[in-house]
Amino acid sequence: MAHREPLDEQEPTIGKLVVDAFSDFGTLMRSFIELAKSELRVSVRAGGMAVVLFLLAGFISLLAIIMVSIAIAFFIHMAGLDLAWCFLIVFGGYLLLAALLGFIGYRKVRKVRAPERTMAQASDTPKALMHKG
Repeated sequence: MAHREPLDEQEPTIGKLVVDAFSDFGTLMRSFIELAKSELRVSVRAGGMAVVLFLLAGFISLLAIIMVSIAIAFFIHMAGLDLAWCFLIVFGGYLLLAALLGFIGYRKVRKVRAPERTMAQASDTPKALMHKG
């Protein structure tokens, strides 16, 4: 019969060490998650404020464009043209600018192509996985 030494109550067993390690790891993970949540809250607040500020800047820029359009029409009016024609000239200028930007955008969109090499490789992947050779 094998002689067993009595278990020392002060030395932890391997099972207890594993349980303690998992418990500590779980506590550490919860702490990391809590830290990430608190950092994200701060980032989301700052990001939200930035978005609001950008929207306000865009709105004020839109108002500025309206004001400069009116000013341009009045400057043309100072040359002696009727005010209605001046506003119509400014309107036509904006239409020409919009048409030019739309044409440039259309030409850029026509240059967009599908990712042919990626699609070819993606279709070859199942064949390569099925090949056992």
